[in-house]
Amino acid sequence: MPGLLAQFQYVVYTITLSAILVFSLYYVLTGKGQRVDFGWFLEATSPFMWANIGIGLSIALSVVGAAWGIYSTGASILGGGVKTPRIKTKNLISIIFCEAVAIYGIIMAIIISNMEENVDLASIENDIQKSKLIYFSGYAMFGGGLTVGMTNLFCGIAVGIVGSGAALADAANPNLFVKILIVEIFGSAIGLFGLIVAIIQTSKVKMSVAN
Repeated sequence: MPGLLAQFQYVVYTITLSAILVFSLYYVLTGKGQRVDFGWFLEATSPFMWANIGIGLSIALSVVGAAWGIYSTGASILGGGVKTPRIKTKNLISIIFCEAVAIYGIIMAIIISNMEENVDLASIENDIQKSKLIYFSGYAMFGGGLTVGMTNLFCGIAVGIVGSGAALADAANPNLFVKILIVEIFGSAIGLFGLIVAIIQTSKVKMSVAN
């Protein structure tokens, strides 16, 4: 049954991607490539909407990653702690690493929210340079939030899986805990890298220039 489901998913994905590719090539080769352009959608939507979506994604995805990691690690700590109680206190550091993932998302969300300013788009509609700056700022804040959110999502999953392995390995052999903890530290650093990249992405956001 799982094999049949996997084959069905493969067929659906193949048909969908093939249809998209065929329609795209048709419009491009018949000189109607402008119909594939999504620029009209980006221009019609508010940059403040993109900025706020970035804030939401930064917190939401980071919290999901942290929760997933805590779920994976916590289950192993509780299960292994039944027969080996000594691992329960020492392995709480894995929970802290998972929680740090959510904190990265909150930090970025605060940074982005402080960059937002109330700007009347109608008043700068005829000023192309200021309009470009406002739209760029909105997209940059969205990109920064998405970067942090996605990075922390997978970082939380990675830290949770490694933390789960650390708890079980510590229960079997105490000498393995420190070695696996080093791997967990490097896994947790991925979230910090995402935070740094997001800060770089939003470093040139200047909504106040339009006032």
